[in-house]
Amino acid sequence: MDPRKVSELKAFVQMCESNPGVLHLPEMGFFRSWLHGMGATIPPPAQTGGSCKGGCPCGPSPTSAAPPEPAVPSESEESEIEIDNDGVIEPDTDEPQEMGDYENLEVTEEMMEQANEKKMEAINALGEGELQKALDLFTEAIKLNPRVAILYAKRASVYIRMQKPNAAKRDCDRAISINPDSAQPYKWRGKAHRLLGHWEEAAKDLATACKLDYDEDASTMLKEVQPKANKIIEHRRKYERKKEEREIREKKERIKKAREEHERAQREEEARQAAGGAGGFPGFPGGAGFPGGGAFGMPGIGELLKDPEVLNAMKDPEVMAAFQDVAQNPANIAKYQSNPKIMALISKLSSKFGAPPQP
Repeated sequence: MDPRKVSELKAFVQMCESNPGVLHLPEMGFFRSWLHGMGATIPPPAQTGGSCKGGCPCGPSPTSAAPPEPAVPSESEESEIEIDNDGVIEPDTDEPQEMGDYENLEVTEEMMEQANEKKMEAINALGEGELQKALDLFTEAIKLNPRVAILYAKRASVYIRMQKPNAAKRDCDRAISINPDSAQPYKWRGKAHRLLGHWEEAAKDLATACKLDYDEDASTMLKEVQPKANKIIEHRRKYERKKEEREIREKKERIKKAREEHERAQREEEARQAAGGAGGFPGFPGGAGFPGGGAFGMPGIGELLKDPEVLNAMKDPEVMAAFQDVAQNPANIAKYQSNPKIMALISKLSSKFGAPPQP
C-alpha cells in the first residue's frame, strides 16, 4: 500500500474522531453507507438549535462563506446621464410624405422646367412665412422631378420650421441617397436630430455639413450639440468599462467555483479510494485471502488505525509487500517465518480478527 495514502487515511480517521459531524456531510454519504454495511455505529448529528454560528457541519464554515457580490453597474445606467434637453420636442407621427416615383418616372425637359418653377414659387412662399404653401409647392416639384436632391433638402427645411423632424429626416435620407456630397441634407438632418435630442447623430451630421460646405448656421448649432454628444460618448465608454470589469469578475468567479468544485470532487475521490482501500484492498485485514478468511468485523477501522504498531508497520514497504503476498495466498506465510517484522504485524492483525497466523 502506498505510504502516502495510508498517511492520508490516518489523517481522515483522526478528523472523523475529533469531529464526528463530518460523517454527516452530504458528500460523505458513500462512506456512511459503507460503515453501515460493515455494522458500524455512527454518532447522530449534533443538535445545534439556534446557537449554530456556521462553524459546524450543519452550516457553512465562516471561512468558506462566499464574499458579498460587488456592486455592478445597472443595465440602465446609460439613461441616468444628465443632459440639458432644452429645445427637444416630441417626435412627429404623421404618415410619410409623398416622395415621387423615384425609380420609374421618365422625366422630360418640360417636367424639369415645371419642377424648377414650382421650386422658385416655394422659395418665395417660404420667404413670406407661408410654410404649408411652400411645403405643397416643393411636393409638386418633387413629383415632377423626383431625382433632384436639393428639392428634398429644401422641403426638409420647411419640415424643420414646422417642427416635424421625422418628416425632415425622411427627406434628407432620400436627398443623401441621391447625392451624398451635398451639404444641405446633412445640415437639415442634423437639425432634425437636434430637435429629437439625438445629440451624437446631430453632431455627426452637422460636422459633415460643415466639412462639405462650411455654413455659419450649422457651425453654431454644432458648437451647441457637440459637448452633449461628447458627454454621452464618455458616459458610454465608462459604462462599457464597468461592463467589461463586471464580466471579468464574473469570469474569475466562475473559474474559482469550477476550481473549488474540482478540488471538492478530488477530495471525495481520495476519500472513496481511502475507504475502498480499507474495506476491499486484498492486503488489508478482513479482505479476501487474509489469514482466517473472515469478514471485516471485530474491531472498527478507527480502533485499528490508532494502533501505533500497525501504522508504523504499514509504513514499511517490505512489510506491506509481504503482507499483500500472504493476503493473496495464506500458504505464503511460511516464506516469512524467519522475518520478525513481518510476523509481528501478521500476528497482531490476525489476533485482532481472531484468526492466528497459519504456518
